[in-house]
Amino acid sequence: MEPEVRVLRLAGGFGRARCLLAAASWLPCVALGLALGSELLLTALPAHHCGSDPARAPSACLPLSYPESVPRAGSYDSRPCSRGWYYAQPAADLLRSPVTQRNLVCEDDWKLPLEQVDHLLGWLLGCVLLGPGCDWFGRRAVFVGSLVLATGLGAGEALVASFPALLILRLLRGGALAGASLALYVARLELCDPPNRLAFSMGAGLFSVVGILLLPGLALLAQDWHLLQGLSALTTGLLLLFWGAGRAVRGMPPAPAPLGPGTPAHTRHLEECTHPGLQLISGGIRASFLHSLVPSDPSFYWPYFLVAGLEAAATIFLLLTVDLWGRRSVLLLSTLILGLASLLLLAGAQYLPSWTVLFLSVLGLLASQAVSALSSLFSAEVFPTVIRGAGLGLVLGAGFLGQAAAPLTKMHGRHGFFLQHVVFTSFALLALLCILLLPESRGRALPQSLQDADRLHRSPLLRGCPHQDLLPLLPASLPGAGTQLVQEG
Repeated sequence: MEPEVRVLRLAGGFGRARCLLAAASWLPCVALGLALGSELLLTALPAHHCGSDPARAPSACLPLSYPESVPRAGSYDSRPCSRGWYYAQPAADLLRSPVTQRNLVCEDDWKLPLEQVDHLLGWLLGCVLLGPGCDWFGRRAVFVGSLVLATGLGAGEALVASFPALLILRLLRGGALAGASLALYVARLELCDPPNRLAFSMGAGLFSVVGILLLPGLALLAQDWHLLQGLSALTTGLLLLFWGAGRAVRGMPPAPAPLGPGTPAHTRHLEECTHPGLQLISGGIRASFLHSLVPSDPSFYWPYFLVAGLEAAATIFLLLTVDLWGRRSVLLLSTLILGLASLLLLAGAQYLPSWTVLFLSVLGLLASQAVSALSSLFSAEVFPTVIRGAGLGLVLGAGFLGQAAAPLTKMHGRHGFFLQHVVFTSFALLALLCILLLPESRGRALPQSLQDADRLHRSPLLRGCPHQDLLPLLPASLPGAGTQLVQEG
């Protein structure tokens, strides 16, 4: 009998109580979605012009300089806009935002992508640094500690007065929120039995989309970004009431201890390279599809709700197909669609009809969301319990690194954007070869030790294929050690 099944039976099985507890773990995802989507809202750029003479503003940044009141003969000098900026309308229902408060426009507009990179860097560092903490100190300890830090740092953001202090607080709060999200993801996965892992993981993704969709409504009610950040800190503080849900993890195998000198530390190179690479590609190439879809500066709501809607559609697609076709097959299909859509846009965007460009951009965005969500679940199922937090943290951190590529190119005036598109497209096509070598985790118990993970076998892509590769992808560290995992028939 599988250890996971044995522990579940001793704890009463995956009955109604555990099902309700796993479903309750979706609620914190709403608050985490609010926090993750807040950066786009806070850095939205409204229509603006210099307060001296709006009629002289054929474009947004030309009123940065306006003529001298008494120009010299034969010259047309200009001086900086010293009478203040006028913002025609709120970009995202915020009458006061960091952009309007600190006039982060024109010569200071480089601070906007800097703030976006700072926010994503915080989530990246939180995933990488707090992921091992989940393995050393337990999921519940990291979840509660991260929420406490996120609540305090969120309150500090609401009261901050300077831009450098805002950058520091957003960096730290992003790391704390990443730790809470990672610990919750791992605890939910270990709480469920194999047939229910997909449904509850995808359900959490849908609740995160709900949080993203609710954010503009909260901004409309708050009107001020300080109040909005205060509400975000309040929601994370209310999540502390959820800490008792972490007690359910006691029904699962105990929190893994750090690997000691006597523990075989066989590194799973395939998963450690493939899944972070897929996250990096899906996060980085998303900006290329958005640029092809909306090449000019659009309104805030059009790309915001489009990306959120496609994320929900990708989650539903995975929910309907992954258990039917298998993790590896759907991941291979999604990556193939992602690479082909990107390649066609890269090679013929100037020659294709507009409706074709629109279709390929939407299809590419949908595929990138599917690759990101499925790669997270797949990697969490393949990494053994002793390093699951660290492994999943590395995978999710690579996704945030890919998302940071877009604001980095904006800081340099979009120089190198085409080269970035070429690199991510090439990586997407090369990743197809790595996916073929991944083991299938559908219907299998979570590996507990490194030896269990080494014994995962590569099953055929097609269910009707009578043959199966019985050789492990990696040689076992100790023959006969660990528990032989049940292979999918």
